[in-house]
Amino acid sequence: MAIAKAERLMNLALCLLGTRRPLSKRELRESIEAYVEAFGSGAGGDDSFNRMFERDKDDLRELGLVIETVESLDGEVGYLARRDSNRLPPITLDAEEAAALGLAAKVWQQARLAGAASGALQKLRAAGLPEDVDPYEAHGALEPRIPVHEAAFEPLMLACRDRRPVVFDYRKANAAHPEPRHVEPWALECWRGHWYLAGFDRDRGAERVFRLSRITGKVRSRGGRFTAPVPDVVTVRETVAGWAGETADRSARIRLRGGAGYPLRARATAVREFGDGWDELEIPYGHGLDAWLVEFGPDVVVLEPAELRADVVDRLRAVAKG
Repeated sequence: MAIAKAERLMNLALCLLGTRRPLSKRELRESIEAYVEAFGSGAGGDDSFNRMFERDKDDLRELGLVIETVESLDGEVGYLARRDSNRLPPITLDAEEAAALGLAAKVWQQARLAGAASGALQKLRAAGLPEDVDPYEAHGALEPRIPVHEAAFEPLMLACRDRRPVVFDYRKANAAHPEPRHVEPWALECWRGHWYLAGFDRDRGAERVFRLSRITGKVRSRGGRFTAPVPDVVTVRETVAGWAGETADRSARIRLRGGAGYPLRARATAVREFGDGWDELEIPYGHGLDAWLVEFGPDVVVLEPAELRADVVDRLRAVAKG
């Protein structure tokens, strides 16, 4: 069915692009084989044909085809797609711009996105990308990578694009079991090697950010539209950074087992050897630091402040209770 519809839309687009004068619905119905097979060339099935034609016309417009509606002197309505209105301007890229596109295409390691990026570069080459420019050429010793290991990434990426609500099971850092979340997804962003989803949590009635590695099971789509407005700018990175203490103006003092907790060591403002296989660190302290410290389990002991130590102990007790 999908192939038949795609073929029908292609034939309709070719008819509208190939004509020099507006074509009426009747002429299009008699010219396109799919319409003839479905409704014949007579007057029968006019209502069904009209509904299909209007859907096809809307689909083509959504794909970017500019279709004009013209009314003749005798009142008959016709349609055409002028070539000058549907022609892209010449594409000109210098070497630096082509290199940037090639670099972006190589960033993704996921097969689905890699194929799309490769196809886009092939289209640019056909449209006039300079022959002496190789967008895949290496331009440095370091090559970027954005790892995508979570199974939830692709369905959430498509849901963000299509503005589709989703539901998934999510396990918080201090919880032993996952809970269902009904979310209107806004945007995905990678921060410090981890993917995060920002969206509107319907159960809590507020914006939330979810770490994809804590999503369990499948992401299921839900019907209906978004109930909350999508902000113009979704600050995933800033929100996660605030939770992790990146914007903190206070310090916490912790004891860390030797050879463990390298992310904490990278963030430390001061490190000294404590003895007996432990080090003492000072790290930025902000909202969410307690949840992060819990992830390191017995390798971390909070010394001060007292409220951070109490929060970490409460989280560990909650996990122990299951």
